Amino acid sequence: MNKKLKAAVSHHDREEEELRGDRKLAVEYLKIAMESIDNPSDRAAGLLALRTVVEVYGGLGAVASDAGISRESLYRALSANGNPTLKTLLAVLKAVGMKLSVEQESHVVA
Repeated sequence: MNKKLKAAVSHHDREEEELRGDRKLAVEYLKIAMESIDNPSDRAAGLLALRTVVEVYGGLGAVASDAGISRESLYRALSANGNPTLKTLLAVLKAVGMKLSVEQESHVVA
């Protein structure tokens, strides 16, 4: 039994395709990812999600240029071990047409 397999598409490629095709999905994707950035044990996932959005909406080189930072600095900031400054985070979000916002925690007691 010798069946030919269809060419597989990587998860990352499929993710980029979906994000590229639906800007609202990209925004919601980043909202969830940004929540994980606040948690040190889950920060890598949030930074890599932001990197994926950067790749989809301009590419690392173009976004770095628009954000006024070097491409190497952006690679480091959006790596699994990255720790971007607030200035970098805001500039990168602006370069991809998004902005940072704040919401009240649901479990905060007044």
